[in-house]
Amino acid sequence: MKNIGVTNYLKISLQHALYLLHHGLLEDANRILTQAETWRYGEKSSSQEVLVNLVQAYKGLLQYYSWYKKKMELSQLDKDDYAYNTASQNMLNRSWKTSINLCTLIKIPGVWDPFVKSYIEMLEFYGDQDGAREVLNNYAYDEKFPSNPNAHVYLYNFLKREKAPREKLISVLKILYQIVPSHKLMLEFHRLLRKSDKEEHHKLGLEVLFGILDFAGCTKNITAWKYLAKYLKQTLMGSRLAWVQEEWTSRKSWWPSFHFSYFWAKSNWKDDKTLASEKALVAGLLLGKGCKYFRYISKQDHQVLKKKMKQMKKSVKKYSIVNSGL
Repeated sequence: MKNIGVTNYLKISLQHALYLLHHGLLEDANRILTQAETWRYGEKSSSQEVLVNLVQAYKGLLQYYSWYKKKMELSQLDKDDYAYNTASQNMLNRSWKTSINLCTLIKIPGVWDPFVKSYIEMLEFYGDQDGAREVLNNYAYDEKFPSNPNAHVYLYNFLKREKAPREKLISVLKILYQIVPSHKLMLEFHRLLRKSDKEEHHKLGLEVLFGILDFAGCTKNITAWKYLAKYLKQTLMGSRLAWVQEEWTSRKSWWPSFHFSYFWAKSNWKDDKTLASEKALVAGLLLGKGCKYFRYISKQDHQVLKKKMKQMKKSVKKYSIVNSGL
């Protein structure tokens, strides 16, 4: 196949190497990539150059794998042992080769997640925090690169490891929120916003929780419902009815059937009574005590949740936005 269409040699070689990698034949894959790396046909076109870089980058991933194994071996050795120094030098040699192969590719606009992650791990291991930060900032913010949620996740995790200021962490997650409002990091984003001193962040914290629960995959996320129940009550107690109104106006036509139907009340109570009670408080605060979900849950007799149910009824009676004339 490689020889039938010489212009496709690199692409087919890459596919062959990926097949070998998939079957655990790492040495054979490395041999194929090494052969492809030095292959040229005619004038070097831009598409051919990208394929060459990709071939070299996959070779870099294999080198990274060897480096990672050495790293694990190194962690088991005594630093004063001669074997430690030898293994450390071998790692340094491997990392230099890997860096060359990975660095070229990740400068080209594209989605290079596994290559970036490997490169960053090596930079951090050798203490090049500035280099790692520069790579991640370019990957996340360079307009030439396609929008990629993972780029912001990698940058956030790196900054978190560096113990960056809360404001910086918030700014990174704010962009991720705009791309994927249901991302698992959004609960962490909410916690950061809640700890902020800025009122605009507190308002955004409420928006983030509503945004998470707009998605079907999050309907049984008990943490999100706990956070919303608590924060919604706090917001209303703090006389921030307008914040709640702003979020609820666009949702009151579909959230009742999406989250708070009689069917969901019975189903949630059967499967997870804690989830059901958290949702019931939210339902009551937003729809009042006449809401089907709230009425069903509040009538259930449960010894462990008895005190919680009593407090829930009091909160709905006092703070429900229905009582506020919304």
